[in-house]
Amino acid sequence: MPKATPAAFPRQQAMAALITRLAPEEGFTPTALDGVRLTRVNSSLTRMPVLYEPSICIVCQGRKRGYLGDETYVYDAQQFLVLSVPLPFEVETEATPDKPFLGIAIRIDLAVAAELLLALDESGGVAEASPRGICATPLGEELGDATLRLLNVLGAPMEARLLGPAIVREIYFRVLTGEQGGAIRAALTHQSQFGKIAKALRRIHADYDGDLDVGRLAQEAGMSVPAFHVHFKSVTQTSPIQYVKATRLHKARLLMVQESLNAAQACTRVGYESASQFSREFKRFFGRTPQEEAAFMRGALAVAPTAGGDGRYVTAAQ
Repeated sequence: MPKATPAAFPRQQAMAALITRLAPEEGFTPTALDGVRLTRVNSSLTRMPVLYEPSICIVCQGRKRGYLGDETYVYDAQQFLVLSVPLPFEVETEATPDKPFLGIAIRIDLAVAAELLLALDESGGVAEASPRGICATPLGEELGDATLRLLNVLGAPMEARLLGPAIVREIYFRVLTGEQGGAIRAALTHQSQFGKIAKALRRIHADYDGDLDVGRLAQEAGMSVPAFHVHFKSVTQTSPIQYVKATRLHKARLLMVQESLNAAQACTRVGYESASQFSREFKRFFGRTPQEEAAFMRGALAVAPTAGGDGRYVTAAQ
């Protein structure tokens, strides 16, 4: 596959051209690198609930609007989005067949981020910023250039395997030393209130099918239940109970779309004991029955299994 270069045409066009080649079909395309995937959407999608994991989402063409509580986040080809904690929120996509939405999402490996932060702390290289769960920022030259180089190597399996991890690490570095670095730093620093909530969110996502008691989560965070509620809502814009419910429903939708489970099977897998309660809450949340929503998602986007088949990103559509 021929490689695009900044000299051939502007960087943004080069990135869009590469994704067009690497992801010719609509939907989510896994790459040779674990945790890196491409997204293509050929027509606009109305506002819908999604679940984002901690990730760096770089838009190369098109536009999205994300809604979390009373806040709206717009990110297009001039911006990138960073989520330092897993967040369910709503998003709408602007795209046309002639100008599809094209993007690349990089899951944040918290161990790698923590290692970089430790080195940056020692050299005083981390920018101070107020902790936030989600924020959109203009795409700078250095981060844009690193993204283009990553897309270039993704076209060759050997280059992706040998050179890709170092470029992903550089992208982490560019984000951590930029104005959004403080949010990720806070999520990794458990002494802060933000960091304690971030740890609770990771626990919810790891054990969403288990008995997630709010009192126990508060105790693990070293907070009283009232304080836990206050700080939890300041990060997620929702209550712990509603967050757990949203996470389970998103996971159920993922299972039905990617593993072709029926509603009863998905209900059991995500920790619901009552199938009727699951169906009621699912329809209230997504606006469709489980069967209708699974059919809609398969029709809206051709969802491809991720590398390794774990379905980690199906509802996190950039």
